Amino acid sequence: MATRFAILGTIEVCRNAVPVDAGHEMQRRVLAALLVDASRAVPADVLVDRVWGDAEPAAGRRQLYGYISRLRHVLADDGTAITRERGGGYRLAVRPSAVDAHRFRDLSDRAREAGDDEQAEALWREALALWRGSAFAGADTPWFNAQRDLLDGERLAAQIELADVRLRLARHGGMVNELAARVERHPLDERVIGQLMLTLYRCGRQAEALHVYERTRRRLAGELGVDPGAALRGLYERILAGDPSLSVSPPPSPPRPPSPTAAQPVPAAPADEAETEANPPITEANPPMARQLVPRLLPADLSLFVGRDDALDEARRLLGEEQPGPVTLLVTGPAGVGKSAFAVRTGHLVAARFPDGQLHVDLRGFGDEPADPFTVLGTFLRALGVPGGTVPAELIDRVHLYRTLLAGRRTLVVLDNAAGARQVRDLLPSGIRCAAVVTSRTTMAELPGRRLPLGVLDPEAGLGLLREMLGRDRTESDAEAARSIVETCGGLPLAVWVAGARLAARPHWPLAKVARALADEQRKLDELAVGHIAVRASLELTYRQVTSAMQHALRMTALLPGPGFAAWALAALLDTDLSAAEAVLDDLVEVHLVQAGSADATGIRYELHDLVRHFGRERAEQDVPERDRAAALTRLLAASLHLADHASDALSVDFQGISQLDLVSWRLSDTEAGHLLADPLAWFNDERRFLIDVAEQALDGTEGVAAAAGLATALTTLFQVGSHFDDWETLQKRALKAALGSGDRLSAAKVHRCLGELTTILDRYPEAVDHFEQALLLAVDQEPVYRASATAGLAYVHRLLGQYSSAVLHFEAAAGLAASAGNVNCLVYATNGLGVIDLEQGRVEAAVAAFAKCLELSRIAGYRPGEAQALRCLGQSRRALGAYPAAADAYRQAAAISEELGDRLSVTHATCWLGDILVRQGEHGEGRRLLARSLWTYREFGNLWGEAATLHALAEAQLAVGHPVLARRRAEAAVRIWRRIGSARWLAVGLGTLAEAHTLTGDHAAAVRARDEADRVRTA
Repeated sequence: MATRFAILGTIEVCRNAVPVDAGHEMQRRVLAALLVDASRAVPADVLVDRVWGDAEPAAGRRQLYGYISRLRHVLADDGTAITRERGGGYRLAVRPSAVDAHRFRDLSDRAREAGDDEQAEALWREALALWRGSAFAGADTPWFNAQRDLLDGERLAAQIELADVRLRLARHGGMVNELAARVERHPLDERVIGQLMLTLYRCGRQAEALHVYERTRRRLAGELGVDPGAALRGLYERILAGDPSLSVSPPPSPPRPPSPTAAQPVPAAPADEAETEANPPITEANPPMARQLVPRLLPADLSLFVGRDDALDEARRLLGEEQPGPVTLLVTGPAGVGKSAFAVRTGHLVAARFPDGQLHVDLRGFGDEPADPFTVLGTFLRALGVPGGTVPAELIDRVHLYRTLLAGRRTLVVLDNAAGARQVRDLLPSGIRCAAVVTSRTTMAELPGRRLPLGVLDPEAGLGLLREMLGRDRTESDAEAARSIVETCGGLPLAVWVAGARLAARPHWPLAKVARALADEQRKLDELAVGHIAVRASLELTYRQVTSAMQHALRMTALLPGPGFAAWALAALLDTDLSAAEAVLDDLVEVHLVQAGSADATGIRYELHDLVRHFGRERAEQDVPERDRAAALTRLLAASLHLADHASDALSVDFQGISQLDLVSWRLSDTEAGHLLADPLAWFNDERRFLIDVAEQALDGTEGVAAAAGLATALTTLFQVGSHFDDWETLQKRALKAALGSGDRLSAAKVHRCLGELTTILDRYPEAVDHFEQALLLAVDQEPVYRASATAGLAYVHRLLGQYSSAVLHFEAAAGLAASAGNVNCLVYATNGLGVIDLEQGRVEAAVAAFAKCLELSRIAGYRPGEAQALRCLGQSRRALGAYPAAADAYRQAAAISEELGDRLSVTHATCWLGDILVRQGEHGEGRRLLARSLWTYREFGNLWGEAATLHALAEAQLAVGHPVLARRRAEAAVRIWRRIGSARWLAVGLGTLAEAHTLTGDHAAAVRARDEADRVRTA
């Protein structure tokens, strides 16, 4: 019997085309949650979270077991089994092809790889025919909503791909209405707009095609302050000129317009309210992919690159071939042969063929900490424009979103230094116009693709490299010795480079001296593996001829985690000052044992080739006692903690108020630290990956857990300001596990508190409550400073959930603890929270008094974030009193302070409410423009509460100008978000606005339902 499972619409089961009763709604949710991971185990607690989300009943686990049992009976007739897996999870043993969502993805992949358009069209149509409505219809939990967004995005990508295929086949008849409706939903998507223009033109409706362009041009100018992209402009000009070739062979669909980056401010948002469709909420069938950035992640091309002309020509030929599916070029060869340099040079040579960007990552496949696909995908997705807060939390979802984003783009992906196929498989693009370059020391026989093995340089190319380093005259004056050096180095570029660097640093040395020394050294190393001999010979020669201080510095540098570092890290390892560390690094750079990388905001970053690192570590293990190596790494951890704690304190965003300096056993001088941290946020952006690596290296050890957890805790503010939520959660969960495992209750309490802050920001309120409560349990016998911020954080979540009595009790307790501990930041935060509750419950005068106190305390203490927050809240109070000019002034002051601090999210909190005030003052255009910009930023940060608040303000703005239909859409979107995250008080407010919009549109029954629900929420 053939059983089919459907989740692209309502959740259904059919056996031999006959519907099967899969039970009531919750039971079908359990089935769907298992089907998404067909034939993979899903832990029971994950299932509970997927099915119930924040509304898990007290007997959730028991109910889950009951649903599983009943589903087993439903599915038993055809042998489909739900098995209990080791560790408490469940696995639904079903072929992916029996599940419509998996079949849709398979058909989509096959369509992109199809050999011709006829086949592609048939596959796209078959894939899209599987859809019967919105995925998981009726299932409303955070997980189902996120999955629905993801699938809806893939559906849209498929629809666009099918339209491209039909246009190439000149099957545009009947497409106008379909494309017009799609443009209405996505009015700033230039690819869809181009499809509609071309279709209209081919249907003899040239004037309408030109009108579509003009309408788009005005909208882009008014809402984004930009012109249409070059591709769309080109299509417009060809239509205007009546280009006959358009009737036969349509041009490539124009790409979507680039979105603002950190270096490019967000443009002015729309003055009218069509931006609802221009920027549909992520909660409404719009995955976090609306911003198309063009990543340029290739490292700088090397100025010194010789030989490989034939290989480069072959790489360009292979990457330029037209073929079904993406091209994968596998560059293989031994260590030191120059694979990385070759990949970078190739990437720059073919970059013009990939106008949608180039992604690059060093996978560190043969290092101590190989990069994992989960983390790399997070980096790639952010580079592609996905806001940090909306990057999916599970690997499979990241893979799906990554492939969806690249499906219609021309993007090059360079995956350097891969250990094997497993590390790269999820990172390969699936878009038919994409390409990947993978480098590895292994052959990766199990990975399909075009292979390009790199051998050693031929003698002439090797001499060319030496000539470039030493100059033609010097090389040719001792040609025999030069050839001997290249031959002894085995033609390996790295070995030739190391030998040449030594000679370049000693211009008075004859080449024959180095040639003889290399030959002697190689004979001593003949037992080593082929391919490493030449490099080791060159390294040994250089190592023996440098000073003992340089030798020791190389040994210590090799202990560092990760590929890049700054001079302060070596200063800690050597137990010296910064200038001494910089001096010895200059010496090591001169002989090319260390490479000087990019110059960032706080100085030069240095790098070690992995073979040099391996050599240095061998020497460290031979020549440096273990206790001295451990002491050096302890100093590195202490220095990292000292700088991170000072950077966090300088930004003063967090209210934890717990200094980690008591855990610091070594530090740079105040002058050196002050120089490095002149711009604390820039320093953190430069050092983020290194600091995480230092913390993880320490957490892997058996000692120093407290300091390692302290570093993870100290990074909280820096993670928060930069929206590095993945890094925040991954590192601190690891720190929490280590702290609990070692019995360090105090460290565990601090990390729990920080994870509570993270999950609050991410609107995962039940998790946040649990983290804060665990922090308080672990810190019950500790000083007040350890309990104050956790208590305040718990109070804040209770307020968001509308649990005011609990929130007041905890805020009052937090204020008392903070006062006794001298934690002004936390005292301000807790007092402000009490004021917000007063404001939300109508006690405006009491709220004003609380906020005024916060403002005074913050200014006395120099706590600028607290000052900005107090001003925002005073603005809210004046808004409630109808004192709009005073409210606007408070919001502007708050925004200015947050702008000065570099805190974009807090700026948005102020400008959002400023926009609301301007609307109330009759400045509708400017007010809605500010609100739309705020909406954009909240989506970028993945801040659902802020998004909902802005949508609600826009709804009220629409009501104010007599647009109830648009107001209803805004209010509905806000209500959906507040319902999802469980914010009861604001849900009731949003329902009230929705009821008003329904009344004005004449839907009185819907208005009554909304008011009734609002009343139930308020009295619950």
